[in-house]
Amino acid sequence: MTKLLCIGAGYVGGPTMAVIAKHCPQHEVRLFDINEKRIAAWNSDNLPIYEPGLKEVVLESRGRNLFFFTSEKIAEQIDWADIIFVSVNTPTKTFGLGAGQAADLQYWEKTAREILQYSNHSKIIVEKSTLPVRTAEAMENILNTNNNGFHFDVISNPEFLAEGSAIENLENPDRVLIGGHKTPSGKKAVQAIVDIYANWVPKERIITTNLWSSELSKLVANAFLAQRVSSINAISALCEKTEADVEEVAYAIGKDHRIGSKFLRASVGFGGSCFKKDILNLVYIAQQQSLPEVAAYWEQVLKMNEYQETRFVANMVHAMFNSLSDKRIALFGAAFKANTSDTRESPALVVCRELLEERADIVLCDPYALENARQDLGDKADQVHYELEPYKAAEGAHAIAILTEWDLFTNLDYEKIYQSMAHPAFIFDGRNILDHDALYRIGFNVYAIGKAPKQHFHRNEVDSEGGMY
Repeated sequence: MTKLLCIGAGYVGGPTMAVIAKHCPQHEVRLFDINEKRIAAWNSDNLPIYEPGLKEVVLESRGRNLFFFTSEKIAEQIDWADIIFVSVNTPTKTFGLGAGQAADLQYWEKTAREILQYSNHSKIIVEKSTLPVRTAEAMENILNTNNNGFHFDVISNPEFLAEGSAIENLENPDRVLIGGHKTPSGKKAVQAIVDIYANWVPKERIITTNLWSSELSKLVANAFLAQRVSSINAISALCEKTEADVEEVAYAIGKDHRIGSKFLRASVGFGGSCFKKDILNLVYIAQQQSLPEVAAYWEQVLKMNEYQETRFVANMVHAMFNSLSDKRIALFGAAFKANTSDTRESPALVVCRELLEERADIVLCDPYALENARQDLGDKADQVHYELEPYKAAEGAHAIAILTEWDLFTNLDYEKIYQSMAHPAFIFDGRNILDHDALYRIGFNVYAIGKAPKQHFHRNEVDSEGGMY
């Protein structure tokens, strides 16, 4: 039996180790987190994160070979483990050198020092957190400057999970990437991690590389995906000006096998904990390596995303007679994407904050993410109304903005909703998930991303912000 410990039981560590425990009943798997409330939730029927299929996987293994622990057990857990997965938070640094771009590695370094302090035998350390390239070198320097004769092999095993489909991604991954040194000890450590995944992942999908290629590949993968989103969103602004339809454009170019159709869905913007953080990290690395043109290229991906969010709000203001003051607006969606409760970097919350600046009366509606939204809105939280029921959220509203692509929002009775709203009634579809022709026939003025507006009045104003007139 191999003893596996994961430090950090969040959106990555929790699902990853639950799936490993499911497919490797011969191994004991433990998760540790300093957040006692989170661990209590993992040990309950009300898990700390929402992810389709996660609860079933956890319940299958919990108490058999999957266990959750918190602070007072840290020394015991570290000493117990043969392999330690490190999945702690690595947010963007907010202070000092590299503030606003570089990864903040304080939690990661603290974990490395705790591993050194409490270990009484050699171990394999696996990077699951998203880290700057060559971070493993720093971890090795911390761990292997000990006088007790222990040796720590550091392996990079980045996650490529998409929230909302994390369990599916783990059960049937496109690839598992494992990076390590080409030394005899490094090769043995890499093989140990390969053997874990080989219990359910076909060997042709398990890729082994050197340590630095693995670390960089994670940043680059997220940067490329975000780049595609920003690219189609840039075209959506042009479509609105020319009365082209961005969905038709995306379909046409996606049929080119060299381009493909993935991540060509125009929207209010991308969010989540990874894309922005990883691109900022990539920008910082390029700058530190004296590659300003490379840094500027990737920075533009983020600027385009911010432009799309701001443009969405500007379109709302201009369409609604240049004033949102005291107008009730129902925001359908708080999570950054469907099938997750995660609101980190959610475009919905960016839109919410900007609408509050316009003095609108905001009602936020989401089936799973309202509590996280309340926390992430910080000092703005008390200015927002929170409502689980979409029909109640829309009552008396002047407008609805679709900000998360939950199936729930596509299946509502919009005739009923229209009758309950103030008129003229507006819908701003930031995800292009609704039937716009049907909404227009009901009576809505419909504004969608990358499409000509469908409105029941005619206006001649020119929108200098790239609006939907």
